[in-house]
Amino acid sequence: MLCSAPMILVGLTGGVATGKSTVAKLFKQCGAFIIDADELAHEVVKPGKPAWREIVASFGKTVLNQDCSLNRQALGRIVFRNPKKRRKLEHIIHPRVAREQARLTNQAARTDPKIVVIYDVPLLFEAGIATRVDTTIVVTADRATQIDRLKIRNGLSRADAIRRIKSQMPLSKKIRLADIVVDGTLPHRQVMQSIRRIYFDLLKER
Repeated sequence: MLCSAPMILVGLTGGVATGKSTVAKLFKQCGAFIIDADELAHEVVKPGKPAWREIVASFGKTVLNQDCSLNRQALGRIVFRNPKKRRKLEHIIHPRVAREQARLTNQAARTDPKIVVIYDVPLLFEAGIATRVDTTIVVTADRATQIDRLKIRNGLSRADAIRRIKSQMPLSKKIRLADIVVDGTLPHRQVMQSIRRIYFDLLKER
């Protein structure tokens, strides 16, 4: 835990395309403070920043757009086919994201000592972040739903979608590690009701 009670720090994760972002938005509607790891990752790799320079040095200028920003699709094609290169990228980005997350968490706690902070992070368990939060929540979906969503949302082929899914820890293992599990395939109204119950249960724990 990064801050002293009564603030609650919740790690929110799931598989790719399981509905995690939707769940985070519902927590925000309830009054939680959301920290999005993907947004922090975008911030730390902006052109000219230290992480950006390391990525260009490690992967070459082919991963850049014309405006020098990272071409995430090009970079993704490299790292999701090569575990060693994916670990290299994670080593560049993760420590910087962790420092920014800690800063934002402490800032939120100073603003409202009783706040519920939701840290939306894909690699909650893989990166060992679960040991630094009070509660873990995993959003799940069946494999077919994940593939369909990736094909529609990201324009991936079925093969690339499966490769993306398999690059992450299996959902079955995340479920075993989680304190709370949310089914991301349920109708929106049911998911909303579930999140409201979870949020108010978290408030009672403070």
